Amino acid sequence: MHISEGILPFPWALTWFLVLVPFLALGIRQLNFLAREDLSMKPLVGLLTAVVFIISCMPIPVPTAGTCSHPCGTGVSAILVGPLVSVIIAAVSLLIQALFLAHGGLSTLGANALAMGVVGSFAGWFAFRAVRKVGGSLAVAGFIAGLVADWATYATTSLLLALGIRGESPLWPLFGKIVLAFLPTQLPLGILEGVITAGMVTLLYRKRPDLLVKMRVIKEKEVAGNA
Repeated sequence: MHISEGILPFPWALTWFLVLVPFLALGIRQLNFLAREDLSMKPLVGLLTAVVFIISCMPIPVPTAGTCSHPCGTGVSAILVGPLVSVIIAAVSLLIQALFLAHGGLSTLGANALAMGVVGSFAGWFAFRAVRKVGGSLAVAGFIAGLVADWATYATTSLLLALGIRGESPLWPLFGKIVLAFLPTQLPLGILEGVITAGMVTLLYRKRPDLLVKMRVIKEKEVAGNA
């Protein structure tokens, strides 16, 4: 859901950059902390950045909304390394896409990273933890996390767009129109992202459960169980 370059007025674009900055600072701090405990953490974050970059680099244009639909990937990154580090992953992916692919924009980077990195990551992480807490399997929790992360990102993007372009128009009717413009593409994409996230998490569980234990996704006693 990359908002295109120049869509947002400067005051709104600057506002979203300022809102994003504390999350970036906390994300860098968390990444450095994790890297001190485990030297393999930074290479893992680099790998996840590449995964999120590729997943979110398959845009389906939504001309009536001034943006596009695509999977996000922040659900799986938040599950594996936590939502704060996932903010960094999303921001770097979006920056590279804006610089080299003209996908999104530099002026709208704050808004895009806020929607996909902050809201998407935290929504997916909380959804995963909530489902696991009530006894849901890794597959179910992964699916819900991917779905919620995607749809939360799309809802936030709709709101940020509506706030930026409404002028003197009422906010909520415009927000509703943007949501409707997204629905034909984002509804199935959210389900697809849920399937992708569930597949990645369960694949790791079957092939490298030790990694999930190390990243505190599961407990050591769960390794012998079923996903």
